[in-house]
Amino acid sequence: MTGIDIDRDAAHDAAQHELAKPIYPRSTPSQQIADWLNDLLYRLTSAGAEIPGGWFTISVLLILVVVAIVVAVRIARRTMRTDRGGGPALFGSQELTAAQHRALAETCAAQGDWSAAIRHRLRALARSLEEAGALDAVPGRTATELARDAAALFPGRSAELSSAATTFNDVTYGERPGTEAQYRAIAALDEVGVR
Repeated sequence: MTGIDIDRDAAHDAAQHELAKPIYPRSTPSQQIADWLNDLLYRLTSAGAEIPGGWFTISVLLILVVVAIVVAVRIARRTMRTDRGGGPALFGSQELTAAQHRALAETCAAQGDWSAAIRHRLRALARSLEEAGALDAVPGRTATELARDAAALFPGRSAELSSAATTFNDVTYGERPGTEAQYRAIAALDEVGVR
């Protein structure tokens, strides 16, 4: 008995042609996706022999694609994090003086609105540092950036500044209720002028 000499590609094509006949049941959509992936893998493995370097070249290219995706995601996340126009900044859209922010903070505190009082008092602190020339006015500065920049000038108040920024972020973005104690801590920091 003589054997039929047929190569792998011809056998694959013959099997595909045979299975395409209407006497065989159609596969489910999930099976069709699995078949497509299997066929894709088959083509890649047969193409691997034709590419110079074979699997090594394919592996290096895949690693480069993964690295490019990771770098693109990191850049995109950093860009979103530092986008000044996308979210509310420390001062929001208001341009008030330190004294005006203090007055608003005291009014809110008298009404028991501690969250608004905290926001205005930290803004008063930031604006007073800018008005005194200790810090440059930076549009879009966040509370965390304020704490970092002010701590560089007043290292002895670093923990208090960081706590004030955290409190501001909690009541502003985390929608946590502010407390009188938190307000008093920020007010005390503002009253001493950080120093």
